[in-house]
Amino acid sequence: MAEENYKVNDKDFSMIKLLGKGKGGYAYLVTDGKRRYVLKQIHHEPCDYYQFGNKLEAELHDYERLQKIGIRMPKLLEVDAEKERILKEYIEGDTVYDLVLRDAVKPAYLEQVREMCRLLYAANTNIDYFPTNFIVQDEELFYIDYECNDYMEEWNFENWGIKYWSKTEAFLEMVKADTDS
Repeated sequence: MAEENYKVNDKDFSMIKLLGKGKGGYAYLVTDGKRRYVLKQIHHEPCDYYQFGNKLEAELHDYERLQKIGIRMPKLLEVDAEKERILKEYIEGDTVYDLVLRDAVKPAYLEQVREMCRLLYAANTNIDYFPTNFIVQDEELFYIDYECNDYMEEWNFENWGIKYWSKTEAFLEMVKADTDS
């Protein structure tokens, strides 16, 4: 069960809701009473398809790498190494996943992810192109995860990510699996 209150470097935050669970942690929408943030709590649950070293160090390294590349993403605001927590800027908007479900993905969003790819591929980098990792705010696409890896053609947007940016068979099978579990 998730806590209702969290501390990040002795600053108090109240949980509003769970946003999601990824390979490396849980993401919560939290508030300090004035503003909303995303708090990522690193977890150590097994993941049979991905190997991690130090997850917190990997998050920080990946954030720095993507920042240098110029990827639009939430700002990293605080790191609590002892509690393995990261506090990020909250980007309000719909995920691309939700937009796909509503048939609301605009060509401009695909153009923006392809522009990100141009920057990423030139830097020998892939990100996790799964649509829950992207939010649209004011018609701008943000990559809200910090995960990145060295470029592999098999996992680039054109060969893997694009399968989940429209109601393809792969996307619909994944939605069905999520609703069945």
